[in-house]
Amino acid sequence: MRKTTAKKSRSTGKEANRGFKFDIGDSVESVQRSIENHLKYTLGRDRETASMHEWWISTSLAVRDRILERMIRTQAAHHHGNVRRVYYLSLEYLMGRLLVNNLINTGIYDQTRQALANLGLDFEEVAEESPDMALGNGGLGRLAACFLDSLATLDLPAIGYGIRYEFGIFRQEFVNGYQVEHPDEWARFGTPWEIVRPDYTQEVKLYGRVETRFDEYGNPTPAWVDTKTVLGVP
Repeated sequence: MRKTTAKKSRSTGKEANRGFKFDIGDSVESVQRSIENHLKYTLGRDRETASMHEWWISTSLAVRDRILERMIRTQAAHHHGNVRRVYYLSLEYLMGRLLVNNLINTGIYDQTRQALANLGLDFEEVAEESPDMALGNGGLGRLAACFLDSLATLDLPAIGYGIRYEFGIFRQEFVNGYQVEHPDEWARFGTPWEIVRPDYTQEVKLYGRVETRFDEYGNPTPAWVDTKTVLGVP
């Protein structure tokens, strides 16, 4: 009796795992399989109860898989060739909605549309769930985003560095004919495009003042005091 139960359990496990296959191909079937895998194995949801937001996350993660594969290969090639890199620093980045942009850049836009259609979903409705990351207030942020796009298009090794703001510019609403601004919580539910690396957390000191002190030999040693310390998590 025990042998039968164990054998049945192993068989059931094999059947349960038979449907999973990690696939980062560019075909419609591969993209569809990736979306379904992330919905089930990353989010723990099934097709019948998944919300449109969860379909967007699953689709974005499927695209991110392919981006990461290319990114790691590119970084390995750069490391092997000891290439020089461009590091672009900006306080603002107006990247827009990333899903459609990344689909076009990875060359799987049409395949993803068809994959979602095969799953009974409307592509525009899924893409509409993508937040507009308004992490800037004007031309500087848009220019920074355009620079990164151009660097990537020209195959130049470059990385953009900035600040991951908790809020965007603002969320606009009209009440009795007047504009009312609300905080733009663009990532209140998280974002599938981030990879958080807490092991690289750094202390960042803000504010404070410089105080002149002297060491044991009478030499002046300026000290930064009365600061506020925040943690920078890449």
